[in-house]
Amino acid sequence: MRRASTLCSFAKGAPLRLLSTSSTRQGPQVCVVGAGPAGFYVTQHLVKTLPEANVDIYEKLPVPFGLVRFGVAPDHPEVKNVINTFTKTAQNPRVRFVGNVSLGKDLSLQELQRLYHAVILTYGAEHDKSLGIPGEDLGNILSARRFVGWYNGQPGDENLNPDLSTDTVAVLGQGNVALDVARVLLAPIDYLKSTDITAHSLEALSKSQVKRVMLIGRRGPVQAAFTIKELREMLKMEGCKSVFRQDDFKGVQEFLPSVARPRKRLTELLAQAALDPKAEWLEAWKTAERSFEPIFYRSPAAFLPSSSKAGTVGAVKLAVTELQGEMSETQGVKNTGAFEDVKCGLVLRSIGYKGLPADPDIPFDSKSGVVRNSKGRVEGLPGVYCGGWLGTGPVGVIVNTMGNAFELGRLIEGDIKDGTINATTAKPGYLEAAKILDNKGVQAVSFKDWEKIDQEEQNRGKAIDKPREKIVSVSEMLKVVAN
Repeated sequence: MRRASTLCSFAKGAPLRLLSTSSTRQGPQVCVVGAGPAGFYVTQHLVKTLPEANVDIYEKLPVPFGLVRFGVAPDHPEVKNVINTFTKTAQNPRVRFVGNVSLGKDLSLQELQRLYHAVILTYGAEHDKSLGIPGEDLGNILSARRFVGWYNGQPGDENLNPDLSTDTVAVLGQGNVALDVARVLLAPIDYLKSTDITAHSLEALSKSQVKRVMLIGRRGPVQAAFTIKELREMLKMEGCKSVFRQDDFKGVQEFLPSVARPRKRLTELLAQAALDPKAEWLEAWKTAERSFEPIFYRSPAAFLPSSSKAGTVGAVKLAVTELQGEMSETQGVKNTGAFEDVKCGLVLRSIGYKGLPADPDIPFDSKSGVVRNSKGRVEGLPGVYCGGWLGTGPVGVIVNTMGNAFELGRLIEGDIKDGTINATTAKPGYLEAAKILDNKGVQAVSFKDWEKIDQEEQNRGKAIDKPREKIVSVSEMLKVVAN
């Protein structure tokens, strides 16, 4: 009975390939592990440039699109439009999406190497870096990644339950993720209601007592890692004022003429907001009850316990820093020996991500959190490649990932065409992988199955005037597929 249901799921991949009695498939057989932007972009390149290739995209969740679905802020729907491009790629007759399949658990790297001519690892950097400072085990110190997953519907993060009864939050880091979580914490609840934010987070945020969010960075305004679009949104947010420490901007205006665009535009806007705000901003800020406070030249040294809530954070001890050498975008910092304590009841770490080896045979650099590779070729494993954050570390935005993935696609294309990868010997690809998964009782999810989940989410959203209501439970996703 189980075999019949699994093969039915396989067949539901139409207009993909039909089941075959043959144990092999002709042409280059390629598998991609990870259905995020890197995985889809490299697939897009390969099916365009290798007309005989078949590409199977494996994903551990039943749903595709990775950080586009789970990382992009709910109030930035335009960024998610790239899903339309990914959908066209997934619907190509030579592409198969295989969801709910985990590398290292359901299929091993050795099995994939045996079944495919090329294996491409693009499953991302989805684990948090820690600070390793005293007090980090106190309650209500959370990773920004998991907080984003909580409001974006990442399975496993729905029960995060951040305590929002505090009036002050410290966000450690000054990248776009840090700015995203600050914006969600400070945004009017009516503004969030029209997005695809999850129901459980919307309910919690509607009861939030947060009035002040500090965005803390160890370097200065010239080195801030967020982008100008996100800053503009904060400066214009209804009911929220932006508060800066003017001393943080000493020397910045003098340095501006030597700053290259677009960094110059961002730094100019920061300096204007801090030193000479527009009249319209000042007028709006007069009645604002919430505040957004970027703080520069501070590095977390320790977390201090709350005097009123046992076992939870009550403050962050910050080391005062200063830049070394002449001012530049890449300056390092050093501690001055001075410290400052800032009170807060919730801390969100936004200090970067790292990857982990999904399979014991993956050569991995645990210090940097990336697969050991040379320009995308995985060290010591011919025919195995890596791309995206798993290969480069968590740098850049979607457009950077696209460029990296297309470059990797060109590399693999060249390796197949020049015989570095011997694709003349037939390999079975998913035809045999399906049997392995079936024998293990794995319910593989096709792209047609995902479209069922997608439609169900849209229907649930329509009922409450939202673009969608995400399903956050894997078991519930699989029930939707089965029904």
